[in-house]
Amino acid sequence: MTPQTALSFALPLGLAFTAMASAFALGKAVSAAMDATARQPEASTKILVNMMAGCALIEALTLYALVFGFSLMGKI
Repeated sequence: MTPQTALSFALPLGLAFTAMASAFALGKAVSAAMDATARQPEASTKILVNMMAGCALIEALTLYALVFGFSLMGKI
């Protein structure tokens, strides 16, 4: 198997896994924030700010994986 063939199989699978993991992580973050807001409504602004910061970091990692995948596609 040549390196190009290996990249042809690994890149789409890696990007799909990254997207799936990101979706699960975002779902868990939002779910936990909604549970926390339901328990303490007076702290909803602090919870929202922390949730948005976490979601931004999760999305940044997903975008980094996408850019890395596209840069490796140039090697095929």
